[in-house]
Amino acid sequence: MPAYRDDRSAEIAASLDALPAGSAVTVVATRLLDLFTSGRITPGTRLPPERQLAATLEVGRSAVREALAALEILGVVDVRPGSGTYLRGSASELLPQTLRWGLLLGERSTADLLELRSGLEIFVARLAAERLDERQLASLGRHVERMRDAAGDLNAFVKADLAFHHELADDVGNALLLDLLQVVRSLLRVWADRAVQDAAEVVAAIEEHAAVHRALVARDPDAAAAAMAAHMATASARLAAAAAS
Repeated sequence: MPAYRDDRSAEIAASLDALPAGSAVTVVATRLLDLFTSGRITPGTRLPPERQLAATLEVGRSAVREALAALEILGVVDVRPGSGTYLRGSASELLPQTLRWGLLLGERSTADLLELRSGLEIFVARLAAERLDERQLASLGRHVERMRDAAGDLNAFVKADLAFHHELADDVGNALLLDLLQVVRSLLRVWADRAVQDAAEVVAAIEEHAAVHRALVARDPDAAAAAMAAHMATASARLAAAAAS
């Protein structure tokens, strides 16, 4: 539990501007979140009381109350009855979470998600060709072999496929990149499990993963990116078809 600070209410309130008339609760929450992720407030700081925030933002207290309640659910603030509302995390901790919430809660299309996933996976492959050691490359190779062994078992194949991509991104060592990929994959997961439907698609997917692995072993970033781009093109087409069906 962070050590709470409680002497900055006036300073925090003064840093907030009034919102446009008629702003929704979500806009209040966004304005507060922008302030919280600016790095100007340390974890454990007690926030101004609702009436002070409402006066500064020129909105009703109910809008502030609902916005703070939403931020509490997301783990951004800690509301302590009889004591006040406190900021829970640092800017570096909150920023990755806000990216996740934005993707999870915002409007999106399957096409946009597929494009984002493709771009991230291609970038991961390029980085991996430069960064992975022999042990990590060997482990990825074993995932490809598990895919081959599971060619007749769709569930096992999907697990090996996901393990390959997750480990590849994890091994690159960029936590934010991994975080973004996990969010996009989770949003696409509803279709991913039924994207590969027949033996020919399984064989093609295995060869695509094998091509990525060969490029990684060769330490060729351009070839790794190209192989992943080819894989993403067919994988995205399968996912889009599954989502449309």
